[in-house]
Amino acid sequence: MTVPPAENTATEPGPVPPPGCPAHTPAGAAGTGGATRLYGTVAATDPMGLYEELRAAHGPVAPVLLDGDVRAWLVLGYLENRDVATRSTHFSRDPRVWHGWTSGEIDPATSPLMPMIGWRPDCVCADGEEHQRLRGAVTAGLDQFDHHGLRRHITRFAHELIDGFCEKGEVELVSRFTEHLPMLTLTHLLGMSDESGPQLVHAARDLFKATETSLASNAYVLESLEQLVAVKRAQPGFDIASALMAHPANLTDEEVQHHLRLILLAGYETTANLMSNVLRMVLTDPRFRGSLAGGQMTLPEAVEQVLWDEPPLMVCPGRWAKGDTTLGGQRIKAGDMLLLGLAAGNVDQVIRPHGSSSVHHNRAHLSFSAGIHECPGQEIGRIIADAGIDTLLARLPDIALSIPEADLTWRSSTWARHLTALPVDFAPRAPHVPDIPAPLPAPPSRSGGEPAAPPRPENDPDPRHHPAPRSSWRSRVRRLLWRR
Repeated sequence: MTVPPAENTATEPGPVPPPGCPAHTPAGAAGTGGATRLYGTVAATDPMGLYEELRAAHGPVAPVLLDGDVRAWLVLGYLENRDVATRSTHFSRDPRVWHGWTSGEIDPATSPLMPMIGWRPDCVCADGEEHQRLRGAVTAGLDQFDHHGLRRHITRFAHELIDGFCEKGEVELVSRFTEHLPMLTLTHLLGMSDESGPQLVHAARDLFKATETSLASNAYVLESLEQLVAVKRAQPGFDIASALMAHPANLTDEEVQHHLRLILLAGYETTANLMSNVLRMVLTDPRFRGSLAGGQMTLPEAVEQVLWDEPPLMVCPGRWAKGDTTLGGQRIKAGDMLLLGLAAGNVDQVIRPHGSSSVHHNRAHLSFSAGIHECPGQEIGRIIADAGIDTLLARLPDIALSIPEADLTWRSSTWARHLTALPVDFAPRAPHVPDIPAPLPAPPSRSGGEPAAPPRPENDPDPRHHPAPRSSWRSRVRRLLWRR
């Protein structure tokens, strides 16, 4: 296995500390063999600080431990992350390459890591032609939706959620808005009922936290999607589930089920976190608050800045080395697990020497990974965040944080960092009234009491050419939303 060329190495890591060196292991995070735990108190309270300590001690690639002290490498450098994500000849996306399955390092039946690093019959766990076959079906399923129609549908969901709290003058936005709008949108796109959203929100959050109930939550998601596949086989519709089944790639029911899981979980987690982070910065950061009010920064630009500074997924599992190699000064063995440090890579001083500088016009961040496995649904995530937040700010323009910014708290796991609450207040307002065309006035009565016939347009002598009475406004809106 060849060593990556020098131009692919972001920084000189310098001398590597000896295994177990306590001076170079963050306090409270020490594991075995000099590796640092990516779980526990330190990782949960200050993950970004932990990444910088690891960078200072080991350079752009650091040895870490996952839940149960499972060994892995965390890639911290921006260039190294891109190197791993794009060199599929050296780093596989198929977790079956990992040597941990045979070393006894993990118990697949009980480990909370399984929903994140276990093999599944989806495009994320595939390489080469198999990846192309599966990803082609996913891309086709996502691309079938017209973005303008999708935005109108998201706006309707946002209005419904806002109507639930707009008259009270106060609300906690994470639990009442940012956690629910993405799931409402995604369940509808997949072909599920709106009522399934709340339980899936809970299961998705629990799955990403890698708790003792993560396996049960993963099983609940899969069971719900198995039922959806059975329904759509019998009654296909205009949704992602039906599109996957009809694609020429000929996906099995199991493959359809797991790709629906992938779209649901990846799309929900990233978009819910993105919305929370953007709203927090709009409400608290003078660069965003002032610029948005003054028209100098659009909301899509604010979203892009947040994707650089606070990526919704901080660590992405995983890649597995196909052979012995060297990365960032570290000797990587065949079968080793590597984790993409998306948040750490985005603030790497090699590419961002001034971390506070504006980068909202630049989409070169790592927030959606890179290479052939870059997130195919990122544009839908951007649309959900942009349309949802835009609707909220239009409905409640005086919205303001109701507690000091210093009192905001986060909950972190190995993979993501969640804002726990975002309480705000505003002037109470009435619920939203849809724009419904006013009915035409009744024609004047004839002398005999019968309504007069409507005037006939000069260029339309035949009254049979007049349109038939329209259906209800709700039916018209539903047809318009999904018309391509």
